[in-house]
Amino acid sequence: MPRISEITDIDFDGVNHPYVPPKELRISPTLKLHRTWDRDIDPVTYEVIRHNLWQINEEHGATIQRLSGSPVAMYALDLNPSLLTEDAEFVYFGPYMQYMSGVTDTQVKWTLEFRSDNPGIREGDMFLANDPWVGAAHQQDVMLLCPVFWEGELFCWVTNCLHQYDIGGITPGSFCPSAESVYDEGIMLPPIKIIEGGEIRRDIEAVYLRASRKPQLVALDFRAQMAGNSTARDRVLELIRRYGAATVKGVMKQIIDNSERAYLDKMARLPDGLWQDRTYIEACRPGDRRTHRVQIQLRKHGNKLVFTNDGSAGQEGAMNATYSGWRGAIMVAVTELLCWDQYFAVGGALRHVEFDPTPGTLNCANFPASVSTAPIQSMEISLYPAYNVLSKMIYPDAEMRRDIMCIGGTSQWPATLFRGIDQWGERYGYLLIDPIGGAIGAFAHADGINTGGQSRTPICQLPNIEHTEQNFPILFLYRKEVPDSGGAGQYRGGLSAESCFIPHNTEFVTQDTLSSGNATPTSTGMMGGYPSTTNRYTFVRDSDILERNGASHMIEDASEVRGTFEQLQLRQENFVQHKADVYAVRWTGGGGFGDPLDREPGDIEQDLEDFAITEAAALSMYGAVVLPNRKIDAAATASHREALRRARVQRHRKPARQRSGTLLCEITGGLHVKRDEEGSFWACAKCSTELGASHANYKDACIREDLPVSASNPLIGDPSIFIDDTVNFRQFCCPGCGTQIDNEIAIATDPVLCDISVVTS
Repeated sequence: MPRISEITDIDFDGVNHPYVPPKELRISPTLKLHRTWDRDIDPVTYEVIRHNLWQINEEHGATIQRLSGSPVAMYALDLNPSLLTEDAEFVYFGPYMQYMSGVTDTQVKWTLEFRSDNPGIREGDMFLANDPWVGAAHQQDVMLLCPVFWEGELFCWVTNCLHQYDIGGITPGSFCPSAESVYDEGIMLPPIKIIEGGEIRRDIEAVYLRASRKPQLVALDFRAQMAGNSTARDRVLELIRRYGAATVKGVMKQIIDNSERAYLDKMARLPDGLWQDRTYIEACRPGDRRTHRVQIQLRKHGNKLVFTNDGSAGQEGAMNATYSGWRGAIMVAVTELLCWDQYFAVGGALRHVEFDPTPGTLNCANFPASVSTAPIQSMEISLYPAYNVLSKMIYPDAEMRRDIMCIGGTSQWPATLFRGIDQWGERYGYLLIDPIGGAIGAFAHADGINTGGQSRTPICQLPNIEHTEQNFPILFLYRKEVPDSGGAGQYRGGLSAESCFIPHNTEFVTQDTLSSGNATPTSTGMMGGYPSTTNRYTFVRDSDILERNGASHMIEDASEVRGTFEQLQLRQENFVQHKADVYAVRWTGGGGFGDPLDREPGDIEQDLEDFAITEAAALSMYGAVVLPNRKIDAAATASHREALRRARVQRHRKPARQRSGTLLCEITGGLHVKRDEEGSFWACAKCSTELGASHANYKDACIREDLPVSASNPLIGDPSIFIDDTVNFRQFCCPGCGTQIDNEIAIATDPVLCDISVVTS
C-alpha cells in the first residue's frame, strides 16, 4: 500500500484518500491575494502588533466560550481559534484544544483550491466545514472559516473550531461506538458557504441543523462561532487601519520567519537519527477483544523532520482517524515541545516537517471509515507517542532537555456517554467531561502535575461538579485524586482522579462506555520511567447508596457500597443505570521519567505525606524502606536498591565488559554513545558497560526481564478481562551494574522495539 507521499493526483471528488495540499495551491485568478508586506519593521512596532495579534486570537476563543450555551465550550473548552495568512500559513494557534487547530490549514487550503472559483470567496463570507477527509478531527468538530479582506484583496483568515453538541448519527451526542462506517455517523460537510455577504444562508443552515437532535443548541454554537470570527476579523481590520496593511502583514510574516529561525536553531543542536514508539488501542467495536498496534517513527535529517506510522494496524470498526486527524495530533506535540517559546507559532517549523503515513491504517483511514470517536481514541493514541519520540530526539541537548514531557493523563479517554430524560423532562445526550482533569506527565527534571489537565489543552479545567449537576440529572458521590495512579520514576508522573455518581431527579440514565487503555497502559513512562494506571469503570448495581445517603454516610470509594458488582466492557452499549446503581470512572495519570530506584528518599517521604503513593508502592516501585513513622530509612533504602540491581545481574549472568571511550552524545539518562579505536558503541551511563555497536539495538545487549503488566503499576488489573493478548512489562537493564536503561509495554508476540538510532560523527 502506498504512503501519502506516493499517491498522485488526489482529487476530493474521489474521496477515497485524504486531502493532502499540493505545494502550489490552484487558486482562481479572480481571487486577489494580499502579497505586499514590509520587511523592515522596528522592534517596538513588531512586539506591539505581535502581542495584539495573539490577544485577538485569545479574545476570539473567549467570545465563543462566553456565547455558546454548550457545556462543551464553557467547561471543556473543546474549541480553538486560529489566525492564518492569506495562503494558509499558521500565524497562531489558540491556547484551547490544540489538535483542532492542527487541521485548520488543510481546510483553508482546500477551500482556496475548490471554492475560490465556485461559489467564490468574497468579503463577508464564512465557510462551514466538518469533513474529516478534508481537515476535521471528527464530524462533531465543526469549523467556521472566515476570510478577511482589505481593499478587495484576501488579507488573512480567522478560523475557529467547536465541538458541537449533536450533529446526528446513531448515538445521541454523535459519538458512535458501534458505527461500522461514516454512514452511521453524523452529517459530514466539506467547506460550504453558510454566510454570504454577512448574511446567514438559511437554506444551508437548515441542512446543517436538520440532522441534530438538539438543533437549537447547535444553532447557538454556530452563532457563537460566527461572533468569534466577526470579533477577530474586526480586530484585525482595526489593526490594519491603525498601522497599515503592509506593516500588519509584515509582522505576520516575521512571526512565522522568527518561529522558523528558532526551530532551525534547535535542529542544529541535535543529532540526526530515527526514533520510534509503539502503543496499542483496544476494542475497535463492541465485542472486540483484540489489541491494535499503533507505531510512530520520527526521522531527523538536518533541518527536516518526517513522521510516519509504519507498523500501525489497518482501519477497522469505530476507532479510526483520518490523515488530517493524525497530522493534527502530532502537530500538538511539535508545537508544545519545539515551538512553545514562540507562542504556539508553528508555521515556521511546518516548513520543515513532513507527515507521511500509510493510508488505510487506523490513524490514516480511507473513506468511508468510521471516525466519530477519533479524538478520544486514534488521535489520542497518535498524539502521545509523539511526545516520546520528540522528547528522545531533544534529550541530547542539555538546554532543550528541560522541555521534555512524558505522556499525560487520558492518553485514552474513558468515555461515558449518557442520555435519557433530564430533570426538566427534556431529552438529552452528553459525554462526561471530568477526565479532562487528566494529569501532566513527569518532566526530565521534575515531577508531573496532579490532575493538571491535558497538555494538548493548555488552559483546560475540570468543570465544577455543581455545574454538571445543574445541567444533567446526576448526583456526584465523590471526585478524588487516586494514590499510585501516577507513573513511578526518578520523577513521578502526575496523579489522575476518579469521579463517582448516581442518577438524580430522573428514573434512570442510559449509558454507553467507549474506552481503550483499560487493559494496556497508554501513559507509558520514558527512559526507565514506569507507566501510570489504566482506565477503569466500576459499576455497582442495586447498591445501598440511597440508604447511606439518607443516613448521611458519605462514601470515599465505590468499593464501600454493598450491591452487585458488574464488569463493564470497553464498548458496552445501552446499559441502564437506575437510582441505586453506583457508577465510577477512573482515568489514566501521567507517565514517570527515569528509573524509580533513582528517586530521592526525601521525595518519596513527601509522596507518602501527600498520599500520592502508598507504603506498598514505596517498597515495590521505588525500593524504599519505610519506617513505622512513614519516614524513609535512606541507608537501608540504598542497600536494598543495590541488592535489587545485583540480583538482576546474578539472575542472568550476561557477559559484560566495561569499555572506556570518548563521549559522543548523552542519548538518555542511562544511555550514552561513545567512541574508541574500535568504533562507536552504546554504553551504560553509570558504569560504562558496553551495550553493543551504535548501529545495533542497545536493548539486545541488555538484561531483559519480561514481567506481567501489573508489575508496572499497583492499580493495573488483569488485562484478560478485556483482551485475549498477553501484555508484558519488559525491563532492559545494564548487564554490568543492573541499572534499568529502559522498559516497554508490549504484546508478548511483538518484537523488541528499536526505539533509538542516532547518527554520530
